[in-house]
Amino acid sequence: MAYILPFLIILVLFSAIKNHAPVYQLFLEGAEDGLKILFSILPPMIAVLSMSAMLKESGLLNAFSSAVSPVTEKIGIPSEILPLALLRPFSGGGSLGLLTDTVKTYGADSRIARAACILCASTETTFYTISVYFRRTNVKHLKTVIIAAVIGDLTGLLCACFLTKINF
Repeated sequence: MAYILPFLIILVLFSAIKNHAPVYQLFLEGAEDGLKILFSILPPMIAVLSMSAMLKESGLLNAFSSAVSPVTEKIGIPSEILPLALLRPFSGGGSLGLLTDTVKTYGADSRIARAACILCASTETTFYTISVYFRRTNVKHLKTVIIAAVIGDLTGLLCACFLTKINF
């Protein structure tokens, strides 16, 4: 298994040499294209990651969660996973940190931890993905995409809470 990657590299090099391809020049062109893509998506990545860190560290996330928790508790969404549900669409790393804290606080077998795990597994970092990948494309109906993605995230949240309620 450890020899697969070196074997593939050698196979590509031999194939390129056999076809008289300028291997080094093609490598440099590919690296240049990769750097162009990196520099074009770097600003939105920095913006989204900074915003999600500010949301988490400022306490605004917890304040908003506390304000809406009376309503969400009535429809079956535990207030303990609301900060996670709000941060998940913006930051994968930040939401993973909140997930870890939730599991440590409530225990891995608790309903809250299981709902949090299902939530993280069934939702996407929506706004991060939109800001990074759609920057490189010319998507014309971004509003429709955002609405559909938010509906998908809400569906993931509701399903996580419902499934853990009936199964655990």
